[in-house]
Amino acid sequence: MTAPARRRGRRPELALTERAERLGSVLELSGNELEPAAVQSARAVVDRVGQRWAIGGGRTVVALAGATGSGKSSLFNALVGEDVSTISPRRPTTAEATAAVWGEEDDAELLDWLGVGRRHHVGAAGEHGGLDGLVLVDLPDVDSRELRHRVEADRILERADVFVWVTDPQKYADARLHEDYLRPLRHHDAVMLVVLNQVDRVREQGGVEQITADLRRLVQADGAGEHDVIGTSARMGTGLGELRQRIGAVVGARNATEARLEADLRAAAEELARGVAERTPALGQETDRRLHAALRVSAGVPVVLDAVDADHRRRAHARTGWPFTRWVAGLRADPLRRLRLGNDRAGSSGIAPSDVRAVLGRSSLPSPTPAARANVQLATRQLGEDVGEHLPTPWAESVLDAASPEQDTVSDALDQAVVGVPLRTRTPAWWPVLGVLQLLLATTAVVGLGWLTALAVLGWMQLSVEAPSLGPVPVPLALLVGGLLAGVLIAALGRVAARVGGRRRRAQVGRELDRAIEAVSAEHIRRPVAAVLERHEATRVLLQQAGSGAP
Repeated sequence: MTAPARRRGRRPELALTERAERLGSVLELSGNELEPAAVQSARAVVDRVGQRWAIGGGRTVVALAGATGSGKSSLFNALVGEDVSTISPRRPTTAEATAAVWGEEDDAELLDWLGVGRRHHVGAAGEHGGLDGLVLVDLPDVDSRELRHRVEADRILERADVFVWVTDPQKYADARLHEDYLRPLRHHDAVMLVVLNQVDRVREQGGVEQITADLRRLVQADGAGEHDVIGTSARMGTGLGELRQRIGAVVGARNATEARLEADLRAAAEELARGVAERTPALGQETDRRLHAALRVSAGVPVVLDAVDADHRRRAHARTGWPFTRWVAGLRADPLRRLRLGNDRAGSSGIAPSDVRAVLGRSSLPSPTPAARANVQLATRQLGEDVGEHLPTPWAESVLDAASPEQDTVSDALDQAVVGVPLRTRTPAWWPVLGVLQLLLATTAVVGLGWLTALAVLGWMQLSVEAPSLGPVPVPLALLVGGLLAGVLIAALGRVAARVGGRRRRAQVGRELDRAIEAVSAEHIRRPVAAVLERHEATRVLLQQAGSGAP
């Protein structure tokens, strides 16, 4: 038996119960993503740790396990010093577990938990001294033809503190022993002894040494550790002293129970860890960019931005255009109001149309086209596949599910995001300035026109009236022509400025819409995916702590 895993000089480790709690947390956190058989086994380990640790006491349960005919019952009787375990005269087989107990400590709770009904108290005096606290159990045969015998043996083996594997020269290489028992116990080398019984039946010179070496090699190949195989003969008494001494050393150390449970936790954590990646992936920027672009199109952002640009130019022309033609702008449909996105002023009730839209839940944006919906589905699926590429299949499926919410949910959230973005800003300061100037120029042109009209009427009436002149140009004509030309020129400059302002407003609204879409993407897609990844990372860390004991 190798030394226990815990030694002085190492950094502090988590207590056994803390490691069990971490393993239990893994099962609660990620039981659906891990292998069902491994989850079931780990639950049994967590329960077993709690039950065995609650019993406490200073007893060590040592189970003698072996195949039919290996002589373990005879070995059991020889260690006890009297015939306690019944040996069949026809076909050697153990049908019911028998326990021999050394010492005066109360053993009822422990043996009840083990489920061992046949009990024999040896005491701790005389030739059996040094075994105080030992509970030696003779198990049914692990290869028995009776299913109930095998079930009984496996059940007690799950609860024993130490395994003593008893084999014989004929069955030491039996596949059932190595594949079904020793290989799964690769972490339990600290609580295991290997015994080659019936060595007296080997007649060849050097045969015992050869078989012992071969058995040791097989056990090592199973991953169960390097063990000094103890050769015994219950009939001749060979090796019994060494075996009793080795068992006494285990019992005297008083740490076999903890070592066994630690090994169980390590094995369970390692088995569960096969369903977890070595590291947790992160969301890729390129995948996130494709998702954002698809959501942008699905939300109708290009349509909204075109409407914002057109609305800005329409309103600018209505305020700064030539007064004689600006009324035409009033006949044009409001592009934002047509989409139910305009920021109209609140009515007398204090309720703005934008508030009404927030309650109704939708704008009049056109529904996403089938192509846009397909692009969103493709982008979300691509995100899920990219993130889950290096994860085990159950985790990859959870990521894909998280990245693929209901299409209507995303569409409604995107529509709400667009509705919630203010699309108009306060009136630019130059609009009223140009508007007043245009009115002054229009008034000037009207005055000039009226003046010229009055002069024409007076001339028709043959009344001689001289109009003042600015050089060769009469003042009324200068007022009319100057007012008209200046108004047209200023209107043209206003249109240029409105186009620049429309583009600027388009870019500003675009950034705000991008932030709103980013929030929808985070809430409905990236955050659920990140939650799965966080669970994966927490699972990975908890399994490391449960398995290694490192805090």
